[in-house]
Amino acid sequence: MDAFIRAVSAVVGAEHVLSDPVDMAPCLTDWRGRYRGAARAVVRPASTHEVAAVVSLCAEHDVPVVPQGGNTGLCGGATPGVDGEAIVLALGRLNRIREVDADNNTIVVEAGCTLAAVQAAALGAGRLFPLSLASEGSCTIGGNLSTNAGGVQVLRYGNTRELVLGLEAVLPDGRVWNGLRGLRKDNTGYDLKQLFIGAEGTLGIITAAVLKLFPAIRQRATAWVGVPDPAAAVRLLGLMRRQCGDRVTAFEIVGRSALDLVLAHIPDSRDPLPGRPEWSVLIELSDPAETTDAAALLETALSRGVEEGFASDAVIANSIAQASALWALRENISEAQRLEGVSIKHDVSVPVSRIPEFLERARDALRQAWPDVRIVAFGHIGDGNLHYNLSKPAAEDNTAFVGRTNEVNRIVHDLVAALGGSISAEHGLGQLKRDEILRYKTGVEMGLMRSIKRALDPKGLMNPGKVLDVIARAGCGEEQI
Repeated sequence: MDAFIRAVSAVVGAEHVLSDPVDMAPCLTDWRGRYRGAARAVVRPASTHEVAAVVSLCAEHDVPVVPQGGNTGLCGGATPGVDGEAIVLALGRLNRIREVDADNNTIVVEAGCTLAAVQAAALGAGRLFPLSLASEGSCTIGGNLSTNAGGVQVLRYGNTRELVLGLEAVLPDGRVWNGLRGLRKDNTGYDLKQLFIGAEGTLGIITAAVLKLFPAIRQRATAWVGVPDPAAAVRLLGLMRRQCGDRVTAFEIVGRSALDLVLAHIPDSRDPLPGRPEWSVLIELSDPAETTDAAALLETALSRGVEEGFASDAVIANSIAQASALWALRENISEAQRLEGVSIKHDVSVPVSRIPEFLERARDALRQAWPDVRIVAFGHIGDGNLHYNLSKPAAEDNTAFVGRTNEVNRIVHDLVAALGGSISAEHGLGQLKRDEILRYKTGVEMGLMRSIKRALDPKGLMNPGKVLDVIARAGCGEEQI
């Protein structure tokens, strides 16, 4: 291993190969603090060439590789295992905006660029890159691509997968695949980029991407709306889309328990509505045209919603500061939950039409088993994705409750599957759901995934222990995929 570390140091520079435990510590645990691992070193390459050279050395020496971007993932996908055999390949130095082509509405960026930096570069060219997450100041494009991140504007623009035209990736043997084509039509065989998007670094390492851009937004209108129940929220969504069309770019639902946690833990938070409704939705309209009065359009649609009983009360932001304050209530839910304590978290999706049924049936089943369970439900109701988190109000009771995670998952995940949904809508599988997915994927699906893994990564060195249930380490006495 000394020879291996010396060879890696010769590629990236000794100062970019971290082996001191204190220096490595931030890269060895996930954002939630759920997973902690160990590593031979944290390696920080600065270019695709350096990534390829390091990966080639890892293949030669049979050293596993755990790629890591902003380390903001929620399923342990970027945390190494406890055996300490892997290196962490931290991609933060690959942070160049390579090209902005305003006429083609594309931007070429490296994997270590933060999402906020990509948004800013697009805006500087009079364009919009629409992916939007609460962690956008620290999450990186490589991580967004590797997990097929969702966020709050999927309703209008789609998941990350739908925002990508081309990729550059380093394969498990160190070869570089350059697929950086800014084409919207390219029907020349398999769409190889889709293998790497959402694969969580298990098939190769994304180093750069060609992303779609859109016209810059010139008008926004934001409202916080009380609704009688989730069924009314779904009907209000339909009304908004009929009245406002594709201008509806975000439609988020927030349960009372979720909002109360924000009010309790996040300074300067204020309840937007006096009636303390059990359910609220956060709606945003946006328009690249200057001719539309987005605020007036939103007000008219909401008035119709109140008349039809889909909404009980609403406040429309009349300044950027007020809109930001409303969005902060939604975006700080995860942080407020972290401050409150440990909970059993679910990132699920069902057809939009079945969200009310899911919420009702899950609540009834959980409260039958645990009458005092606290249900914190919120998320992207516009695209069918809910964050459904459970805990007990008292810390001493919560410890025992969290210990029964498997029983809770059976209730929640089995119901999601019965409703035609997914147990991982936007966070990925990582370590957290690697084994859980076996209950819901068919044998054919798992076989296809293993076949792809075997074909691209026969040594099983790419992010081992993530996504798939079996770790393949050729020549190391472990089971082949």
